[in-house]
Amino acid sequence: MNRQVKSSLLLVLTAVIWGVAFVAQSEGSNYVGSNTFIGLRSLLAAAVLLPVILLSKKQGDSRKGVWRDGMLCGVLLFGASLAQQEGIAMGASAGKAGFLTAIYIVLVPLIHRFLFKRKTSPTIWLGVALALVGLYLLCVHESFTFQLPDLLLLLCALLFSFQILAVDRFSPHYDPIRLAAIQFLTCGVLGSLLMIPCDIAPVGLRAWAETLAIPGAWISIGYAAVFSSALGYTFQIVSQRDLNPTVASLIMSLESVFAALAGWLILRQVMSPREMLGSALVFAAILLAQIPPKKS
Repeated sequence: MNRQVKSSLLLVLTAVIWGVAFVAQSEGSNYVGSNTFIGLRSLLAAAVLLPVILLSKKQGDSRKGVWRDGMLCGVLLFGASLAQQEGIAMGASAGKAGFLTAIYIVLVPLIHRFLFKRKTSPTIWLGVALALVGLYLLCVHESFTFQLPDLLLLLCALLFSFQILAVDRFSPHYDPIRLAAIQFLTCGVLGSLLMIPCDIAPVGLRAWAETLAIPGAWISIGYAAVFSSALGYTFQIVSQRDLNPTVASLIMSLESVFAALAGWLILRQVMSPREMLGSALVFAAILLAQIPPKKS
């Protein structure tokens, strides 16, 4: 099994983790605000990775460089996460949120092609088209009109696209665990700073603390921190060292499929024939993207 296949399988596992995380994020939003959830999950994720870094004998290529690049990834990750969470909080349906967030599978090859002047094979473009159709069938069930929450979710997709490309650029040069930890630390600090005026001030410190003391809040935050962040985003950084960023974005779009499956298994939501067809098209797009281009 070559490295690209291993990285692809690891990224599929990442999509599974992120898909299940939609359940945790949905539950967590019932208890705490967006900045509280993002800040605490990110700081906890960084804390989980810290012992691994301290026990590792592997050193980064440049401590100054890894901090600079890791912080840039963290800023992009925070912006994307906050835009997504706020869009959902403002009333965007889960269907629209899933579809609009997954627009990054189109934005990544477009940015890759026109901003960085890199070619994208026709099979990958066909995979992008199939995945978009599949995600639409899977996620969108109502009239599709754009409102302010929709624009926030499009911003989320744009920022996620740049985060994917930033990871593609930086991951070969540093220890992936160290890069991931700095990314989470940056994201956590930003969330914590905005948590005070946005989440605590409107309700008061006591009411905020009482809500945070509910066990269900920490179950959601804990899953998002340990699995979705510490494992998921670290797997992303490791996998993207051997994968084209467009292929990586296609594989990561599987999170929408696994989110639907998690809803069926955990929340007892039944998948319609339309959703099953959408899932099949996304899987077909992923397989298509794995076909190597013909050499001249």
